[in-house]
Amino acid sequence: MTATLLPNPQPGDEVAWVRRHLGHLCLEGPDAVEASPRWRGTQAAADVALAGLDIGGYARRRNQVWPPSARGASGLSPWIRHGLLHLPHVWRAVDAVAPAQDVSKFRDELAWQEYARHLWARLGDAMSAPLRARPSEGGAQAATWDRTMVCVDASLAELEGDGWMVNQTRMWLASQWTVRQGAAWRDGEDHFFRHLLDGSRAANRLGWQWTVGSGTGRPYGFSRQQVERRAPAWCARCPHRRRCPIEQWPDNGEVQWLEAPAGLRRDPSPEVTGGPRRVERHGSPDIVWLTAESLGDDDPALAAHDGLPVVFVYDQALLTRLRLSGKRLVFLTERLAELAGRRQVEVLLGDPAVVLRERRPAVTFAPVPGFRRLTARNRPAEVHPWPWLRRPGPGSLSSFSAWWGANGGVRSRS
Repeated sequence: MTATLLPNPQPGDEVAWVRRHLGHLCLEGPDAVEASPRWRGTQAAADVALAGLDIGGYARRRNQVWPPSARGASGLSPWIRHGLLHLPHVWRAVDAVAPAQDVSKFRDELAWQEYARHLWARLGDAMSAPLRARPSEGGAQAATWDRTMVCVDASLAELEGDGWMVNQTRMWLASQWTVRQGAAWRDGEDHFFRHLLDGSRAANRLGWQWTVGSGTGRPYGFSRQQVERRAPAWCARCPHRRRCPIEQWPDNGEVQWLEAPAGLRRDPSPEVTGGPRRVERHGSPDIVWLTAESLGDDDPALAAHDGLPVVFVYDQALLTRLRLSGKRLVFLTERLAELAGRRQVEVLLGDPAVVLRERRPAVTFAPVPGFRRLTARNRPAEVHPWPWLRRPGPGSLSSFSAWWGANGGVRSRS
C-alpha cells in the first residue's frame, strides 16, 4: 500500500473534507458524517477548556449523570486522549485551585488514565483477553441493548450523538451488556471504541475489563438503585418504571479465575515499554511525524522542530478494519486544519510505513504496541520521550492501588 497526499483541510470545512476523503472508511458512510456538537479537536478549544476548569465539588459530583448541569466530570478526556492536553500538564493545572479532596479525587482519575496506558504499553494484545477472571458471557446472539429503557437509550444517544459519556453511564452500559445480558464484552467495547472521541484501547478496554469483572473477579452490578440516585428523572419517565428489568441486583455467579498474563506482575523490559528517556537520534530529520496519540502544540518532536514540515497519516488499513464514527475523524481533522494555518502540513491516506521508509521523521514515542511494531521495522531519524506522568517500571500492574501506591504516587518523568 502507498500513501496518497490529500489537500489540506481548512478550518470550518472539516466535516465536508472528511466526507470527501475519508467518508468511505467511516461507520456511518460519507453522507452521514458529522462533527460532535460538544467537542472541537483544536488546541485552542483544549486550552480554553483547561483554563476554565473548575473541579470544586468534583469528589461529590463526578458520578452524577442527569441533568448535565449536576455533573462534575471535567470533559477533558478527548483532548487528553489525543495529546492536546498531556497528563502532566493537566495534573499541574489543578495545584491549589480547589479543596484538597477534590484535587485528590481528580488526580486519582488522571492516574487511572496513566495506569491504563502502562497496561496497554506493556501487555498489548493480551488485553484483548480477560486478564484475571472469565466474565459472565452467555454467548448471546445478535446482542443489543434494550433501548426501551430510558437509562440505556439516553446513554447510548449521548455516546452516538456526542461521542462521549460520563464514566458512570459507561459502567452502566458495560454491566448491562455482559453481566446481565451475557453478551461478549469485546463486542460492547468495540461499539464504545467506534464512537468515543476519547476512545483508546488502553482506557476503554481496561474500563470494560474492570466493569464486567474480568480484571478483578468482581463485576460491577448495575441496578435501578444507581439510576434513581444519579439520574432520577430517567426513572420517572421510563415505560418500565413499574416493572423495571434491573430492579434487583444482578446475579454475578461464581468467579472463574484464569492464569494472568505473565507481564501483569512483572515487566522484564520497562525501558522498551516506556520508550526513550532522552531524545534518540539516528540521523537528521526532514519532517515531524505526528501520531494520533500526541497532536498538541507541546508534542516534544513538534516543539523541537518548528521549522520542519508536519506529516500526519490516516492509516487506511487500520481505518478500514475499525470503521470508526466520522465524529472521531472530524475531531482529528479539526486539529490538522488548525495546525495547517501556521505550519506546513502534509496529510496523507495510506500506509504510515511509507512515510518512515521514504522520509526522515522526528516523532514522539507513543505508548501503544502499534508504534513499536512500526518503528522496529522502520527506524525514525529522531524519537522524543513520551511525557509520562509516571514512567513505567518493572513492578506489578495487577491492581491500580498496588501500582499507584508502590512508590508513593506520582514521581519524576525522567
